[in-house]
Amino acid sequence: MSAPPNPLPKYIYKILPAAPQDPLPEQFPFSQLDANDGFVHLSTATQVPNTANLFFTEASELWLIKLELAQLADPLKWEDGFPHLYGNFGAADVQSLQKFERKEGQTWPETMKTSTWLE
Repeated sequence: MSAPPNPLPKYIYKILPAAPQDPLPEQFPFSQLDANDGFVHLSTATQVPNTANLFFTEASELWLIKLELAQLADPLKWEDGFPHLYGNFGAADVQSLQKFERKEGQTWPETMKTSTWLE
């Protein structure tokens, strides 16, 4: 376990390889990785581009869910510098959604570097 960043970010993000259900579900389904690890993998705004580059290299589009850290009811732990939610989130927790599309030959950090939505 590691110490949380100081100051804490206002928002943290869930990366999805496909569009979420519409309407958003009351409780989001766990990804296979989240179910296996027992927590929801999340990222800060500065972590999102590199996380996307490491784990979603084949994807040409990603959806990001913005969650307000202070509004999450379930326990959140900072482990290896990343926020891990021990519980779940649902539609009521979602501040907003954003779709990112990556051009051929472009990295996720290149795609996301001009985003003002990631904060």
